[in-house]
Amino acid sequence: MGFYVQTPIDKGKAQLIAKMYGGKIVDIHEAREANRNGEGVIIVVDNGPFEAAGFAYTEREFDEFTRLDDYRPKKFVVMDWDTAARASGYA
Repeated sequence: MGFYVQTPIDKGKAQLIAKMYGGKIVDIHEAREANRNGEGVIIVVDNGPFEAAGFAYTEREFDEFTRLDDYRPKKFVVMDWDTAARASGYA
């Protein structure tokens, strides 16, 4: 893991990222399907005082972000894969 979308805010990142990059906030099932279909998925993990917005650039990466033993709240933003790659510094 290691490609993150930086924002000027600590909380509310999913909404801001969706607005900035033309994404859509979806549930985990829609996000997993989008990831498998080659769409870009940004997973926003709530760490308490701040959120981290990571790019799930592969199915394995998606699985790491969504491990069953990780109880932190998460939101999922689906967008064009190339857009997610550029926003996170992956591409």
